[in-house]
Amino acid sequence: MTQAAPNAARLSIGEVLDELRADFPDVSISKIRYLETEGLVEPERTPAGYRKFSRADVERLHLVLRVQRDTYWPLKVIRQKLDDLDQGFVSTDDEGVLQVPRVIMSPDGLPSADTFAAGPHEMRFRRAELLQASGIDAELLDEAEQYGLVVPAQGSYTEADVVIAKTLGDLAGFGLGPRHLRAFRSAADREVGLVEQIVEPLRRRRDVGAAARAEEAEHHVASLSVVLHAMLVKNGLRRRG
Repeated sequence: MTQAAPNAARLSIGEVLDELRADFPDVSISKIRYLETEGLVEPERTPAGYRKFSRADVERLHLVLRVQRDTYWPLKVIRQKLDDLDQGFVSTDDEGVLQVPRVIMSPDGLPSADTFAAGPHEMRFRRAELLQASGIDAELLDEAEQYGLVVPAQGSYTEADVVIAKTLGDLAGFGLGPRHLRAFRSAADREVGLVEQIVEPLRRRRDVGAAARAEEAEHHVASLSVVLHAMLVKNGLRRRG
């Protein structure tokens, strides 16, 4: 008999209780039902009305109980936190401390394919969070958006937007504003076009694994183009020195 995939397994409320009690000895079935009533978890129901919890439901309960225990946040705040997680806004930890994204680099300090790969939980930032994480002011952000260096999507910003904004803040210290940096946007667009020329034929293939190979090639070619750019700038500066 073929076994179901682990992530497809469904647990009864009693099984969930047994698992949660390892970390939360005081939890009860009535507590789990209360959290469900409050909309913090929504297990499936069988035709007979029995609750069936997915692994994601159990992890969600772990999060709720841990936050209640460690932060004493009211349910209203926890519910908003969960809504943020559902929408991809994961820019604060359980203590409310803002998480600032880092650029993944290879050991030699240059971009690698991993620099361009999306992480399993990409953070999204609201405007106020981006300003806080990057350390820039609203005026600089407005100018960055005006010149297309930071481009919000549906009112939120990506991890890359935060890094770009922070870099713009650092460059502003040398008297370089977004209006001086439009050439970087144009150059980036040209590099993206070049990468697409290479990767698009791979994407159009129908064989198994074509999409994964195209994505891998995209990340590698992108990293090589950025390394090439960095080394050309380095050599250019040396020749002028």
